[in-house]
Amino acid sequence: MNDSTLSRYDRMADAAAAQVIRRYSTSFSMATQALDRATRRDIRNLYAVVRIADEIVDGAAAQANECPETALDVYEEQVLHAPHHRFHSDPVLHAWANTHRRCGINNDHVRAFFASMRRDTAQLHYTERDLREYIYGSAEVIGLMCLDIFLRGRTPSDHERRAMEDGARALGSAFQKVNFLRDLTEDRQALGRSYFGAPLDDDLKRTLTRQITRELDLACTAIPLLPASARRGVAAAEALFRELNERIAQASVEELSTRRISVPNHRKLWLTAQAIRKVKNA
Repeated sequence: MNDSTLSRYDRMADAAAAQVIRRYSTSFSMATQALDRATRRDIRNLYAVVRIADEIVDGAAAQANECPETALDVYEEQVLHAPHHRFHSDPVLHAWANTHRRCGINNDHVRAFFASMRRDTAQLHYTERDLREYIYGSAEVIGLMCLDIFLRGRTPSDHERRAMEDGARALGSAFQKVNFLRDLTEDRQALGRSYFGAPLDDDLKRTLTRQITRELDLACTAIPLLPASARRGVAAAEALFRELNERIAQASVEELSTRRISVPNHRKLWLTAQAIRKVKNA
């Protein structure tokens, strides 16, 4: 196999991984358009692996008459092992392995993510402590892995690194809580999960949306520290989820229980453009 053949295969694998984010998240897909090409490629490759694991525990494996626990164990082993080899017949694992090596993804964060996914195969009800642990593994470490990608080839000061890590974790947590509130019906009715430890009411919704706002505000303080190649994409994602949170805050509990809150595409485009303009003018 010569370099040109392997390079073509690399590009095919990246293109295959990119289809996952396009199929599953218009918001994240739109936000990644504001990243530079190399960063966008690696974020999409990370998203693809994370999304596949999420689908394993959210019904795809069970509907195929496969054991979700076993499928997740096998996939975790494949994901952790993939960076040790330069070629994989699975395009998503091939793309992920290249990103892992390029960006120095921390395997402790990968394991923490799979630990939270494993909870979804068995745990239906969560205490406040359970929820904090779950959000760390399901969302905060995703923010930290994204930060590994954003900082590829860069060495920030310890102070700047800590501030960016705090921002990345806060943004991941906010995104997860927004999605909990958006997916209320599916999580409870289809999957039997109750992440909040109590039925959602107006007081709990108010508490959660205020928490989300504070986390988004914290994340915004770290955005100026990011490399220019990442700043616009992160700002766009933050703006889209802030809009979702505001719409959730305005919706009734009954409405959240019957439909998934979303942002129309034309509004997403406007928010993305505004976020990019704000970063550019900062």
